[in-house]
Amino acid sequence: MRVVIAGLGVQGKKRLAIAGSHSVATVDPYDSTADYPTVSDVPLASYDAVLVCTPDEAKLDILDYLLKNGKHVLVEKPLFSEDASALTALAFVAKSNGVTCYTAYNHRFEPHFVRLKELIESGKLGRIYRCRLFYGNGTARDVRSSAWRDKGAGVLPDLGSHLLDAIAFWFGATGREFSVISCDRFENAAFDHVVIGSDGDPVLELEMTLLSWRNHFTCDLFAENGSAHISSLCKWGPSEFTCRWRKLPSGRPDEETVTLVQPDPTWQLEYEHFLGLCENGRSNIENDIWINTQLTQLSADSLATAPVVAR
Repeated sequence: MRVVIAGLGVQGKKRLAIAGSHSVATVDPYDSTADYPTVSDVPLASYDAVLVCTPDEAKLDILDYLLKNGKHVLVEKPLFSEDASALTALAFVAKSNGVTCYTAYNHRFEPHFVRLKELIESGKLGRIYRCRLFYGNGTARDVRSSAWRDKGAGVLPDLGSHLLDAIAFWFGATGREFSVISCDRFENAAFDHVVIGSDGDPVLELEMTLLSWRNHFTCDLFAENGSAHISSLCKWGPSEFTCRWRKLPSGRPDEETVTLVQPDPTWQLEYEHFLGLCENGRSNIENDIWINTQLTQLSADSLATAPVVAR
């Protein structure tokens, strides 16, 4: 597979390192070390796929160009558009040309995410009552200083897209509707702390923030026969997965904990997954369409609830 890396920011450099010898060119209009300023400058015959790591505004045009020219694409999340038909059109072009358009949600390859999915699918937990997720980092100042990140709904599309994808991964919940519980701008022009929720089976609560000075992730799932808990990700390790099995009528539950102290494996595993998708031209845009629909409505609701006030 001959791969081009488009965008040499933080994500692009990670993708470049993982692609290794597959990389045949890099693209970035602002980085003098890049081979080309734009994707359209790269000779079409010289590559098979592009890893798109550009700012959000540029993604749709780049994807449209690449898919129409029969190139496979991995694009950094979120794949977001105010007009949902634009994503449907990309899905049609990808399918028509037999190529893959894959939006990267690398947390699906987090070992404890996979472990939780297997536990849910086993049925051992019984009826699942509630699942609560928290995703926080301490990037409020970095976002505020960015030329393009501190605007709109802020942390909601950034980290919220990861949390919505996790819910879809574990529960296949792409029929769910979410609403805004709270949204705040404590330090930033855009929202830096948001909580959203969804009633149903299970009840879902997703909290995201740029104000967690130590990067952290938690999942707490409560069910009929016990509970399951994730604390942290491998990249922020140690990462723990705990199951507690209910004692009836009451009592201290039996508890099992798996602790991982290891480098982040998700980037390599996701790249290998992408290469496998390319063999059959499979895409995941239906997932993007659902996430996009939720984020569009949630962003509108949050901005209506707390409109931007000039500083």
